Amino acid sequence: MNRNAELVPKSVTSEPVSQNNSASEEKMEVTSELSSPAFHRGDTGLIERGIKAMSSIRKSKRSLNKEKGKEDTGIWKGKLLSLRFSKNSENKPTICNGVEKAGEKTEEAEPILGKPLSVMEINELIQKRQLLEAFASIKYLEDETIAERDAGKYVDNPQEFVRKSKDVDLLYNSLTNVIQSIVVETLEQPTVEVTMLTSLVTLIAREEAAHPNTASAAGPGSDLLGTPRKWKEEWRKAINESAKKRVLRVPMASKEEDSSWLDLHFGFLQKHLSEDLVKIKFSVKKCYPEEYQVCDAYVEAFHKAIASHLQALSHRLLEFNELHTMLDWVANTYLSELFLGHPDLKPEVKTENLSLLLTPADWDKLKNNYIASAKGKIRSYFEKILRMEATEKWEKEDHPEVKENLYYSSLSFDIQVIIGEHMKISRAISRSLEIKMLELCLTELHEFIPRFGEEFSAWSTAQDSPIFAPYFAAYINSFHDLVSGLETVFKVNTEELQKTLAALTRNFTNIFLNKLRTKAQPLFKKILTKDWILATERPDSLASAVSQFSKHLQHMRQPKRQELLHDIHKYVVREYIAQVIRPRRKMNKETRQIVSEKMSQEARILNDMFIDQGSDSGWLHPAIHHIANIIGEDRKDKIEEHVKELCEDYPDISKNHILAVLALRGLGHTRRMAIFRQSYHALKSTDAGEGSTLFAEIDAPVIISCF
Repeated sequence: MNRNAELVPKSVTSEPVSQNNSASEEKMEVTSELSSPAFHRGDTGLIERGIKAMSSIRKSKRSLNKEKGKEDTGIWKGKLLSLRFSKNSENKPTICNGVEKAGEKTEEAEPILGKPLSVMEINELIQKRQLLEAFASIKYLEDETIAERDAGKYVDNPQEFVRKSKDVDLLYNSLTNVIQSIVVETLEQPTVEVTMLTSLVTLIAREEAAHPNTASAAGPGSDLLGTPRKWKEEWRKAINESAKKRVLRVPMASKEEDSSWLDLHFGFLQKHLSEDLVKIKFSVKKCYPEEYQVCDAYVEAFHKAIASHLQALSHRLLEFNELHTMLDWVANTYLSELFLGHPDLKPEVKTENLSLLLTPADWDKLKNNYIASAKGKIRSYFEKILRMEATEKWEKEDHPEVKENLYYSSLSFDIQVIIGEHMKISRAISRSLEIKMLELCLTELHEFIPRFGEEFSAWSTAQDSPIFAPYFAAYINSFHDLVSGLETVFKVNTEELQKTLAALTRNFTNIFLNKLRTKAQPLFKKILTKDWILATERPDSLASAVSQFSKHLQHMRQPKRQELLHDIHKYVVREYIAQVIRPRRKMNKETRQIVSEKMSQEARILNDMFIDQGSDSGWLHPAIHHIANIIGEDRKDKIEEHVKELCEDYPDISKNHILAVLALRGLGHTRRMAIFRQSYHALKSTDAGEGSTLFAEIDAPVIISCF
């Protein structure tokens, strides 16, 4: 069976007829009108229409009374159905669906019951929202005026025609206003007025049938008779107005009242408008013919209202979190199951054909404002990291953690978390926004790293803190982790960042070595002094002082750990030799033996200490031993062999270095020169490799012989 056939009603009714209009009252009313002097002054046509009206009144009254009983029953059932919000209810035939078909078949207005009503009486019907009766009376007045105009009645009295035309127009406008009010009130009332919407649909259909000339429309001027009123367009405009009002009425706290005001506002917007859409789907839609596409009309109206509302909100001075809230709501919430895509609204609420909620220009502006606002946010996060390092660690002299035998600093982790979180929330909005956010974070990072280095350097040089070396190692480790994380997790080219970190590391290293020099220099100056020579305790004070610094490198990542151990190892050997070869008085044989033994002993202690810490610069160890052997050697020929060994192991040694060592042994000028010439061949035949220089970094003293 054809489903549409089932929905065709057995009768069509106008608005409910008042019980006070009894048949006797109607007869008296019509008789009174026909017997009035004013009526007899009309033309024959009016008399004939009056007689026909009386006949039609009786037939219409009986028909209306008969249909009234059916209508009341149907409407009550329709009300019960409209209150059900289950999805199955929309498939059941209701009185509203009956009106849909009736509207399609309506070709003429209801006949006038009794005498024609005055303008005031018609207006009263309009105010009482007796729409169909009011329309029938207005249409009767309109037809009468047109007929009188065509008959030439107003040739001598055009003002009267203008007055009556204006009355018709004003009455139609009043009816238009009521239509708009009914539509606007549909969502504002707790329940849907089914009978009212039924009359509204029937009214629109009758007006379209009464004014079929769709090519013309009511426009400026006095002669508006017979023109289409386009009430379906007015109905659509009223829906748009209703949606706009509903959106603007959604609660919105001020920023001063609640910092999460925009989140709360969007939450209320979803809640209130979702309730409206559910009401439209399950209650309002059933009161309109299919051609009205009610759900589509309301969804489009709400869409436009929300778009306008968002545009107004976007012109406010929004902060970072508020900008993100708006971007995220538009991108991820609006069309999702949280709002328009909710399963309860399907399939009536369609989202695939909706236009963009924000124009591309407004969308780009929001994203640009978001990135601009994020700049200050990212910078403040990095600044907070710096302040926490200074106040919670440096000032409190709290030692860093050791994880997997490495000094640990949360610096790299904190930076990557900041970058990762901001990229994540940006990626949820758009890929392009994620890329912009990453670029911003890297820019701010490039500015933060030097600033962090300056703060740490200033703190470390201002005081001699025991935690400097541990944090120096911890930060070097953290820089390594940061580069690795950016490359593997964020797929970033870190070439420029590595240059920045390398410069910062060199600065930290210089501070580290300067602090080492400060600790070790007094001990270097004691070498070969009388106290040093006569001391009987174990000569490991220099090794102990150096170890206090270099031991922290055990908790540093490779290869930086090895580089620093090499630098420290070379520094100690270099400074030791520089102190030894300084010009000084000649030593006797006994003193030379003591010096030679102590130098060899200290050399072994220092070398063992560095080897234990992991140094791979064992090539530095023989230097002090060779010099110690030369100082303690009695045989002149053996001295020459020791000098050759020294030159072979350290080809960067110069003539002045050799002469200074021989002078320390106490040899005269002639003997020194002879030994140098014998060793010169070895010195010239061997080239120093890159990174293996030692004596080239030691200032050689000039030995002056007096004759």
